[in-house]
Amino acid sequence: MRPLEGIKILDLSRVLAGPFASMILAELGAEVIKVEQPVQGDETRGYEPFVKGPEASVSAYFMAFNRTKKSITVNLRDPEGQALIKQLSLKVDVVLENFPVGTLKKYGLDYAALKAVNPKLLYISCTGFGETGPYAPRKGYDTVFQAMGGIMSLTGERGGGPVKPGLPVADLTSGLWLCIAVLSTLIGRLKTQQGAHVDFSMLDGQVGLLSLAAARFFTLAEVPERMGTEHPGRIPSSAFLCADGKWVQITGADQHWAPLCNLLGLESWANDPTLVKNSDRIKRRAEVLDGLAKAIAQLDRDEMCRRCDAVGVPAGPILQVDEILANEHVQAREMVGEFEHPLIGAFPYLKVPFKFEGFDAVQATHPPMLGEHTDQVLKDWLGLSQDSIDALKSAKVI
Repeated sequence: MRPLEGIKILDLSRVLAGPFASMILAELGAEVIKVEQPVQGDETRGYEPFVKGPEASVSAYFMAFNRTKKSITVNLRDPEGQALIKQLSLKVDVVLENFPVGTLKKYGLDYAALKAVNPKLLYISCTGFGETGPYAPRKGYDTVFQAMGGIMSLTGERGGGPVKPGLPVADLTSGLWLCIAVLSTLIGRLKTQQGAHVDFSMLDGQVGLLSLAAARFFTLAEVPERMGTEHPGRIPSSAFLCADGKWVQITGADQHWAPLCNLLGLESWANDPTLVKNSDRIKRRAEVLDGLAKAIAQLDRDEMCRRCDAVGVPAGPILQVDEILANEHVQAREMVGEFEHPLIGAFPYLKVPFKFEGFDAVQATHPPMLGEHTDQVLKDWLGLSQDSIDALKSAKVI
């Protein structure tokens, strides 16, 4: 048994944040019904890059966020389609949606409407700016929320402009926030026996991640500057270029200072009482980092890491995607799995990063074909006959 077996989720979300959340929940055991528009489906089915198979090409973007779900097609603009969603909402624990504010109310599928059908329904809304406040009607994408939420202002080299992180951080972290929302309301419902609505704003999610930057601002009224890989309150904590042109990230506390200096041949610094404390090293930031950089530049990256490991100094190579996916530890942890797709055959994927004892292992199945499970769900969940399903297809409701 997996942790969420028995939980049913009607997933009206598309693109990234919502689908990422529902995929995690599906692989933890929930039954997730992904509702897509007929013909086109989730727009990411058309996003590059495409994996070419003997039968067709499939979007790797779509596959990255939609494993282990069932796909049905329903035209939400059609009254009969809206009626199907209302009937399905009777059968599920959770509805997850990320439509612009007011869209589902126009279709009669907002929380108030579905709560009237299912009072115990948990309805999770993910919008760019939330359902209240002056920005509620605005549109946005991942990079807009990164920009407005503060992370982009913190990211980049000293003296340089703001930099977007290499991954869609706002979308991905919003997916994790949505998982928390689903799991917390499921637990809360056990106590109240009542449904709930969660109004989640992706901008709020980014503001909620400011953590240390906000704490420094609240404490020091400090607006943090961009510092590259350096840490504002700890030295050493930075990336250093090695002799072979590769990079290493070293982050240490006071107990690591002397071992680091000794392995680099900087014994005078190891014994210097004016550098023992982090607060003293911060006062001499430029001098200390420059000295460390020159010493580390004499060693290859892997040798530097071996020396750090030998004396317990926290350090890690800055790995590219190809390196980390081939890394011996990642392989030992079995983070890369493989599913069989009906159109392209075997394809690798990244597993949900949990190792359970007491529950069955996380399982994954191929991302669904568009509408692959429409007939099955309408028959099994709603008891519709094949003639009724065929009539809905003819009317382009599904």
